[in-house]
Amino acid sequence: MTRTLILGSTSPFRRELLAKLGLPFEWAAPAIDETRHPGECAEAMVQRLALEKAQAVAGHHADALVIGSDQCALIGEQILGKPGSHTAAVAQLQASSGQTVRFLTGLCLYDSRTRNYQLGVEPFEVAFRVLSIREIENYLHREQPYNCAGSFKSEGLGISLFRYLYGDDPNALIGLPLIRLAAMLRQKGFEIPGPA
Repeated sequence: MTRTLILGSTSPFRRELLAKLGLPFEWAAPAIDETRHPGECAEAMVQRLALEKAQAVAGHHADALVIGSDQCALIGEQILGKPGSHTAAVAQLQASSGQTVRFLTGLCLYDSRTRNYQLGVEPFEVAFRVLSIREIENYLHREQPYNCAGSFKSEGLGISLFRYLYGDDPNALIGLPLIRLAAMLRQKGFEIPGPA
């Protein structure tokens, strides 16, 4: 397969995940408005944003396969965004304490040559332990996950906050469901794993 593969994201976490597949790829920042539309459900939002991110990057590349991804966290139907501050992160983790938080990751593989795409949503659940304010403060001071939906990094110390994880692909929790992505790439002719 000689076509260029581009990750439509500047997230270092998504880059690290994609590198696990052993395929050469580039990355680019998708410049889109990520505002939720009025009345839009979380699943529809992450699919739309994954597609829009891929399309935004594909517009600059005539013959590439572009990966778009978007994620949100929910308690019930309330969407938890990136906290952005210590105070907001404390509030998110207090709300998550003892609860099950559902993550939805939208994934799109967009063909800029044909404008065809594959699109899906990968769910993943995280059950939090009951957390004391001291545990929350200690965790936030150590990892400062203020740019992470839900206010934690499961690939780091955040794993200590949970009772259990439930889902088909643990990579989805970090932001890029590799099992589903590998299936999409195989449909476009990529060999995963490729020849040695």
